[in-house]
Amino acid sequence: MRSQADVQTILQSLRAQGYENEIVEFKEAKKQYDFDKIGKYFSALCNEANLKSKRSAWLIFGIKDSDKSIVGSQFRTNRADLDSLKAEVANHTTGRLTFIEIYEEHPPNGRVVLFEIPAAPRGIPIAWKGHYYGRDGEELNALNSEEYDRIRLQTKGEDWSAVIVEAATIDDLLPEAILKARESYKKKNSHLVNEINEWDDTTFLNKAKVCIKGKLTRTAILLLGKPESEHYINPASAKISWILRDKDNIEKDYQHFTCPILLNTEEVYKKIRNLKYRYITDDTLFPEEVDQYDPYIVREGLNNCIAHQDYTLNGKINVVEHEDGKIIFINSGKFIPSSIEEVVISDAPEPIYRNPFLVEAMINLNMIDAIGSGIKRMFNIQRKKFFPLPDYEFTADKVKLTITGKVVDINYARKVAAIPDLSLTDIIALDKVSKSKVLNDNEINQLKNKGLIEGRKPNFHISATVARATGEKADYIKQRGIDDDYCQKIIMDYLKKFGEGKREDFEKVLLDKLPDILDLSQKSNKIKNNLQKLRIQGFIYPDGKIWRMSKL
Repeated sequence: MRSQADVQTILQSLRAQGYENEIVEFKEAKKQYDFDKIGKYFSALCNEANLKSKRSAWLIFGIKDSDKSIVGSQFRTNRADLDSLKAEVANHTTGRLTFIEIYEEHPPNGRVVLFEIPAAPRGIPIAWKGHYYGRDGEELNALNSEEYDRIRLQTKGEDWSAVIVEAATIDDLLPEAILKARESYKKKNSHLVNEINEWDDTTFLNKAKVCIKGKLTRTAILLLGKPESEHYINPASAKISWILRDKDNIEKDYQHFTCPILLNTEEVYKKIRNLKYRYITDDTLFPEEVDQYDPYIVREGLNNCIAHQDYTLNGKINVVEHEDGKIIFINSGKFIPSSIEEVVISDAPEPIYRNPFLVEAMINLNMIDAIGSGIKRMFNIQRKKFFPLPDYEFTADKVKLTITGKVVDINYARKVAAIPDLSLTDIIALDKVSKSKVLNDNEINQLKNKGLIEGRKPNFHISATVARATGEKADYIKQRGIDDDYCQKIIMDYLKKFGEGKREDFEKVLLDKLPDILDLSQKSNKIKNNLQKLRIQGFIYPDGKIWRMSKL
């Protein structure tokens, strides 16, 4: 904590420079100040201090920006309330980062509050509520991609998982986990079984690329460590949380697992209720009977979280099971490939891994594939069961995978079954249509060229060809809805009959006739646009909020 004299000197120096910059922000905040704006400035100033190689940045209340005069601030005058801001901010930032300290000064013109904000740690941009902020001069903006990458690449070449834990010894590893690791390694290297049996534990761990020259790495602690050895990797976490939620998304049960992850992945798997699911995809009287969740998919989803977790973000892995038939896997860190489609299409190992040492160890212990086909296999498993495809969501610091263990849309299942020539990329794109997700330009061209979809960006629906093949003619007409000409005809018929009408009147007549693929706001805008088209053509005119027919 800085001395009062130091704080006074810093305040004088910052005021004397006469302008704000990327690491200093002055606010009057005479009474209060918006909490969310404080958070955004915290993120921005953290990141800019890192980029400017400064120890800290400053947010200062009680000073007028234009001339740096002291106007005084009554923001949280109670010291306990002011200190509580540290925890409040930490609840919404990456790694729970918060103020170094909050200082109060009381010059003659009024109270000044100085928030000392730490620079973002090397390699870790700081987000506020999941969004990253930066500064362009005095202006608060989203952190641009170049700055984000500049911070993230500060640790390029440093593999978190390969770092040696000097204080740890082989006694910090669980013997049962080492035994399981040996069994898995033998399966992977069946031609070396006799030789492996002769190795002592240290030799084995070196050969399996879990340890380095007999020294324990963070990977060794994660995969094989005793539960109490987790402290060696602090502030990173080895925790996996299994959570069961009911149909109303209310938590019913949970359990937390830690080291050794090699054993505890099986314990997580055992918690998941894998019921039999029966369904009929065509006109047969004999239903399909399958597991809700293919064991390969569950293990692949969980092991991918472990392998690709960004442990520098200090988060835990979550496996959320929903009683209504889905499992969600969540891990911390940015998805490194450009898209999931790229992974599925390339069907090859990734050239870059976040934790290469950990990934190699997991391959050696038979936890993940060496050939990079795991994600594509998950897609194909779901495809063959006519279940929705794996659903990935990416943010800057989180990867979320949803696996659905049932047929959500039987018509979608029929599409997949009725059109035998669909490629996996076609099905991935059609899956997006069924989930009302945005298609990229390549997917739009791909589906349109094959006559599988109709409509305009971003609102697409299945084509008449697909509707005919799958018996969805009624749904097709419902999705397509009425065209603009018919919409305008109804408006004109209404005005001929009643002489006048408000937009709400037209909405009552037209809303349920417009495509189901449009939401209420989009339907309302479509009606508004057609009114304007009729006005421009001179058929109708507005009289306040009332529309009337023109005298032609």
